[in-house]
Amino acid sequence: MKIITTTGGTRQRRRTALGLLLACSALVSPAAAQTRNVFPPQSGSLPSVTDTSSPASNPASGTALRGNTSAQPSASAADDQNQDDPNVATGTTPGRNRAATQEPPYEDDLNQPHEEPLDRGAEPVETQEQPREPGDPTGIRMGSFLLRPSINQGINTEIRRSSGTKIRRDYLSTAIRGTLTSDWSRHSLTITGEGTLERNLGSSSQGEQPEANINADLRLDLSNDTVAHITGGYKFSRENDYDPNALGGASTQSGVHEFTGGASVQRDFGKIRGTAALDLSRASYTDAKLSDGTIVSMKDRNRTGIDGRLRLGYELSPALVPYVEVATGHTFYDLRHDISGYARSSQSYAARTGIEFDLGEKLRGEIGTGYEVVDYEDDRLKSVGAVTFSGSATWSPQRGTNVDLGLRTTVQDSTTPGQSGWVEYRATAALTHEMRDNLIARLTGSSTLRNFPSGGPSDETVWIGGAGLTWAINRYLDLTGDVEYEQAGGGGTNDKIVRAGVGLTLKR
Repeated sequence: MKIITTTGGTRQRRRTALGLLLACSALVSPAAAQTRNVFPPQSGSLPSVTDTSSPASNPASGTALRGNTSAQPSASAADDQNQDDPNVATGTTPGRNRAATQEPPYEDDLNQPHEEPLDRGAEPVETQEQPREPGDPTGIRMGSFLLRPSINQGINTEIRRSSGTKIRRDYLSTAIRGTLTSDWSRHSLTITGEGTLERNLGSSSQGEQPEANINADLRLDLSNDTVAHITGGYKFSRENDYDPNALGGASTQSGVHEFTGGASVQRDFGKIRGTAALDLSRASYTDAKLSDGTIVSMKDRNRTGIDGRLRLGYELSPALVPYVEVATGHTFYDLRHDISGYARSSQSYAARTGIEFDLGEKLRGEIGTGYEVVDYEDDRLKSVGAVTFSGSATWSPQRGTNVDLGLRTTVQDSTTPGQSGWVEYRATAALTHEMRDNLIARLTGSSTLRNFPSGGPSDETVWIGGAGLTWAINRYLDLTGDVEYEQAGGGGTNDKIVRAGVGLTLKR
């Protein structure tokens, strides 16, 4: 009888425990179902859980799933919201029951760890890899630098008309260009260079115009409000026959080696922006060659210059910053007196005012005006003073179309006995338009006005206009075509030059 009584009591206790367990399950199950729907279903493009190539599915790398902490705040926020939502308890939350019916049934195993969702959400735009422009070469990775080189081989023709004579030359041109940019987390270094070598199709080298240009800019991010730049450059060019300082009757004009260097510091003091800069320059001239073979030295034109400037701007808005600027400089000639006996070392003074504007990708740049005067060491040379204009702007009226504009005013020293110098105003414009993904059209133009002081030669004007096409045959090869017209008039000069050529550009 004891055994029967004990067995009946045991069965009664089991029924009571089973009833309590079923009651608790009925209360817990709806909340658990809603918690699973906090995260959206995984996209088919994401790695599958059964994909052994994914770190998330590799048992040896169990930290991959636990490392995702971005989803935890969302889950907590959803749980807090569910506690205040009366529909959660009844399982009738709007918009959730339908999603739950579309998912496969879940089988919870309380003995297994809960896995975090694999979908971490969209990657921020600023950290995603930007789409590469059509035809953009991949470049060559060199440690923390990226080199983008290109070489162009072209065949060209040039027709020059001057003083009733016509001269034609056909020549090959080889142009090498490259850009080296750093990939540092802080600071940056950019080096750009290009060089052009011409070779006439014949025995004569008259009219060849070799060029070279290389520039480097090291930007130092000293602090959030202070940025410094250290620059350096080299340029080689040959003087044109119609240049005011060109040697008359020369078969080969003088070549000019120009070296530049500088340092600048810009600091923001709230809405006030201050800039201090120091620039150095060096010009060295090669010998010229007359048509009869005589060599003429140009070393009396070699000089060194140093210039300093201070700029103060006020930020009316992030897009508009008006400024004022003062500058001074001194030019030292290697020889105290030139071949004509004049001391051409000089001191310059300038003041400018203008405005910087940045309206985003559509329009940005600056424009200013001021006054500059140059005093020469020799009392026989009059000072040269003029109103100056300077500026640059980049305008993109629509996607694939860019317009670059530039203004510059300089005071140039003369080599003519008794003449101090002249004021040169130069305006440039360039338009590029992407006609198709692999076809780009170009238009370029420039105008140069040389204003001589009273008593000197008459003013000169130089006009240059050009057009060109670039067809990207593939990612690494372009076909180019260009035509250019140049005209120089005034001051006893009347030159007209037409150039045309085609070429192939190999880029990497």
